[in-house]
Amino acid sequence: MYSPVTRVPATNLVDTAAAHGSFTTLRKALDAAELTHVLQGTGPYTVFAPTDEAFGKLPHGTLENWLKPQNKAELVSVLKYHVLRGYASAADIGTMTHPQMLQGQSADIEKDGERISIDGAHLVGADISSSNGVIHAIDAVIQPTKPAANTQ
Repeated sequence: MYSPVTRVPATNLVDTAAAHGSFTTLRKALDAAELTHVLQGTGPYTVFAPTDEAFGKLPHGTLENWLKPQNKAELVSVLKYHVLRGYASAADIGTMTHPQMLQGQSADIEKDGERISIDGAHLVGADISSSNGVIHAIDAVIQPTKPAANTQ
């Protein structure tokens, strides 16, 4: 089950995530991938944001490897796989099954009672609103099955 609605409409997705305090690793990854400007843009976007704890569950060395400049394309692909074009509340997400992510591939969404998951990662915080979209905190880093051909 996810936590109640949080509204911070005056700031963009990046600033809202930073103010939330649970997404410092995501912010670091967005900076390394040079994607911060995308989530500060017009949008709207729906971001399935892995918490710092979610990044901590990755196999040892995975994040560090992604943050290396030579692995930027893979990091961009992974991060864009966490973004859905348009505004989708938790209620909206619960009606989806295979939305196409900004990365280009479709993710699998399942709803079991009140519990919503995307590619097996559970929503642990939902409907964190911003001026250009919404953030849903998830408890794992989801990964596309293959990198997108055009990741920039």
